[in-house]
Amino acid sequence: MSDTDQEGLGFAPPDADEQERMVEAMLFSTIEPLSVEAMEKRMPRGSDAAEAVRRLEARYAGRGVTLIRVAGKWAFRTASDLGFLLRSEETATRKLSRAAVETLSIIAYHQPATRGEIEEVRGVAVSRGTLDLLLDLEWIRLGRRRETPGRPVTFVTTEAFLDHFGLESVRDLPGVQELKAAGLLDAQPQGGIAVREAEDDDDDEEAVDENQSDLF
Repeated sequence: MSDTDQEGLGFAPPDADEQERMVEAMLFSTIEPLSVEAMEKRMPRGSDAAEAVRRLEARYAGRGVTLIRVAGKWAFRTASDLGFLLRSEETATRKLSRAAVETLSIIAYHQPATRGEIEEVRGVAVSRGTLDLLLDLEWIRLGRRRETPGRPVTFVTTEAFLDHFGLESVRDLPGVQELKAAGLLDAQPQGGIAVREAEDDDDDEEAVDENQSDLF
């Protein structure tokens, strides 16, 4: 039965305002960002989730809660300029060590990166605990193995990393000049940080069947 036939029988999709309410309800009730396709599958046939998202994004522009895009998906988040209001929650969060911050930064800019490549940039050894912490936070995950002697495993960032730092994609990471302006490149580790665009890791989802104790 076509959409036109459904309309003739009284099964027309909800009007634009109702579709916007549906999308709003789904985004407020979920923890993880949702794609337009996932939302549309839950809506009545003939609905246009993409248009509902556009309307909702405009409605929340400049509000305390805004609609942002994360890795091609959508989520409600507190406006970035109001983060100071959540300071009490932030102080309860354990801060990452300098080693963890540096390791995460190197992976973000060099991904997919092996442990050896991370150590080459930092100039010091990377502890297993540092990588385990970032894996537990789900900010990084295992990528495919390098086709080099020993076939070392690589590390890449995740959607959770993008979501936490309010990035739509790794292409939104600060550039070299921005990092220098912020004073974050005053003292580069041995080898320096050669910022480059991250490679497409869509093919990195293949499972790794070896024991993780042998991975890195």
